[in-house]
Amino acid sequence: MIVPRAILAEPDWAEVFKSSPLTEIEAANARCRDVASQEWRRVVPVLEVAAGIGEVDHATVKDLCVCVARIDQAERDLSERGLMVTAERGTVKNGAATIAGQYRSQLARYIGELGLSPSARGRLTPPDDRGDDSDIWD
Repeated sequence: MIVPRAILAEPDWAEVFKSSPLTEIEAANARCRDVASQEWRRVVPVLEVAAGIGEVDHATVKDLCVCVARIDQAERDLSERGLMVTAERGTVKNGAATIAGQYRSQLARYIGELGLSPSARGRLTPPDDRGDDSDIWD
């Protein structure tokens, strides 16, 4: 008997990227909600088939989507303000560059763990769909 997989429930991105009364922050958070949702909808169906993810993986996949949204946010800031910005102490590196790098490092870990790159997929064993009713410890 084949047991159908249940698709993970998408998080409420409004709980992750809260609304803000400040127009600029709300615009950034609204975009983050959209980017995270798009990433969720892109990767979850693939991961359910290729990696057999389930509810236990919800937090990891959610965090992967947050990383993608925050990288997008940091990159937008870099595009708008540039790599170097004027601050109290003169011209300094835009902090968004450091933030983007940190999120990219975490994203690379998730890509490897979840099999989202060609080399990582090669190391994954797809779940067995035989629907075997035997004991899980057999």
